[in-house]
Amino acid sequence: MTTRADRIRTVLEAAFAPARVVVDDDSHHHAGHGGARPEGQTHFSVTVVSPVFAGQSRVARSRAVHAALAAEFDDGMHALALRLATPEEDAAR
Repeated sequence: MTTRADRIRTVLEAAFAPARVVVDDDSHHHAGHGGARPEGQTHFSVTVVSPVFAGQSRVARSRAVHAALAAEFDDGMHALALRLATPEEDAAR
């Protein structure tokens, strides 16, 4: 069975050729919240480190990720916390 986290990872890898991608399902922290579902898979934290982000603002990076994951939002994903960086920015942290 493919989870939403697996699908998110696959889409992000195809769209951004990341050096690193981490997808965490945080849904259990949001039980009872608006947008939460009993079966989970609604709230995620994502880290993407990709050279594609070079020269892009935080807003442009976020918009690109949200556009890539539009089908997941349409299918019930409610929230996405993002950490988006170039490899150089990631190394400096």
